[in-house]
Amino acid sequence: MTYPAATGDFRSVSHAAPAFAEERSAVIDLEAIRHNVRHLAAVASPAQVMAVVKADAYGHGAVPVARAALSAGASWLGVAHISEALALRAAGIEAPLLAWLHTPESNFAAAVAAGIDIGCSGWELQRIVTAAREQERPARIHLKVDTGLGRNGATLDAWDSLVGEAMEYQDQGLLRVVGIFSHLAVADEPERPETDEQLAAFREVLAIARDAGVDPEVRHLANTPATLSRPDTHFDLVRVGLGLYGLSPFEEQSAAELGLRPAMTLRTVVSHCKDVPAGQGVSYGLNYRTGGPSTLALIPLGYADGVPRIATGGPVRVEGVTYPVVGRIAMDQMVIDLGPLKVSAGGRSVLGAEAVLFGNGADGGPTAEDWARAAGTNNYEIVTRISPRVPRRYINEEPVNEEPVSEEPRNEAPRRSGEQRQ
Repeated sequence: MTYPAATGDFRSVSHAAPAFAEERSAVIDLEAIRHNVRHLAAVASPAQVMAVVKADAYGHGAVPVARAALSAGASWLGVAHISEALALRAAGIEAPLLAWLHTPESNFAAAVAAGIDIGCSGWELQRIVTAAREQERPARIHLKVDTGLGRNGATLDAWDSLVGEAMEYQDQGLLRVVGIFSHLAVADEPERPETDEQLAAFREVLAIARDAGVDPEVRHLANTPATLSRPDTHFDLVRVGLGLYGLSPFEEQSAAELGLRPAMTLRTVVSHCKDVPAGQGVSYGLNYRTGGPSTLALIPLGYADGVPRIATGGPVRVEGVTYPVVGRIAMDQMVIDLGPLKVSAGGRSVLGAEAVLFGNGADGGPTAEDWARAAGTNNYEIVTRISPRVPRRYINEEPVNEEPVSEEPRNEAPRRSGEQRQ
């Protein structure tokens, strides 16, 4: 089934729809999502799994991914903004759901009314209590502490005060402290000592909260890299984002080595194919010129579709061969140099052939990591930035029976890694 990419608008587009629906698409394998949840749940057990579906499920589609994750054993869902959580509730999803990034304009009343758990770093507490009074319903909150990342979360110095104030409101029946959480800064670099420091700080704030009478349902600290490499950070719940989508958080370990399956394939069809002479310039700036008579193929995806403009050299696979993008990537299109096919003289044309920018890499084809290297970024930015102009097409919507895991999951620390992942 194919859906528009915009979050919350999941009216079906029939396969009998006009052909333009398949000119380009991001194909999302929901069985890969389910596989990843089952695998990560086995690694994290006995901790529960929160499937992080913020940012439209990292570009994969929040509602279909949330449903797939829950069907495979995820117990919680996590998003950044209350608006994202409300869209999931509007789609009929009633699972425990946490939203943790707010502004003074956030709709706390709607969150309380919808039974959405609210992350609280301190300043939000009074607004949450006001919303609870308005709705005549206790709010569910997770107190967040900054153990070293330096973003939101109460400071260690302010923690005593926040816990005490929250417990006063809990005693009044205005809220329930459901969880206590923090976020790790360098878990994808296991050799660094800061994770140990953050873990120690988290244990200290948990002890303070316990002494104040807090009895949370869940304590959570681990993101995807910590879930895979630091079982001592699992506590009651792990929050998995990147791993949910089958992408590795570690620079020198592949998804396959971690037991994960990439869920998104970005593909289109070749829209033009022509012979050109030696020295032909390609795209704006003419930064690339053909070294000899050659055949150029036009790929109708560009930075308006979320492909990084800077990623010249990114791979495109056509008919089993992978070609680098040449010249600048434009708003709607890019070019690959096929070599001298001589289509004008009756040689093979690839017009209309499928062109895959990235997928699961199982056939040796390009991956999101390849595009990340070309763009100088990370793999989860590559998938998250694919724009709503690219329709999402979902495959394997029904669960597939899978043999149970017969061996104990490994929590081996990876060799080295890059930027922090959720």
